[in-house]
Amino acid sequence: MLVSVDGPTSMSLPKFIAGMIFALAIVVGWSSFDAASFGTIIMRAVICAVIIQVGYFLLVYAMIARGRPMSADKARQADRGIRVAEGEKLTASRGSLR
Repeated sequence: MLVSVDGPTSMSLPKFIAGMIFALAIVVGWSSFDAASFGTIIMRAVICAVIIQVGYFLLVYAMIARGRPMSADKARQADRGIRVAEGEKLTASRGSLR
């Protein structure tokens, strides 16, 4: 069963680092088992790390590009914790700074 995970917590930095270390350990272990030279092991680990970094960058970019832009009024409301109905403008009586 596939479960969809939405939001900014779907790929956090600690999860990424743990996954990257695990993947690099597998590559290094596979290379050692394959009796590769030390230079080959390092080269494979670096290539793997670069591929993982590019993938993480593309994932974060896709998450940002998929998000809807926020108006300046909504950003200010979120910063102040003010709840305003959709379509309503901030005025002096509703919490404006002026």
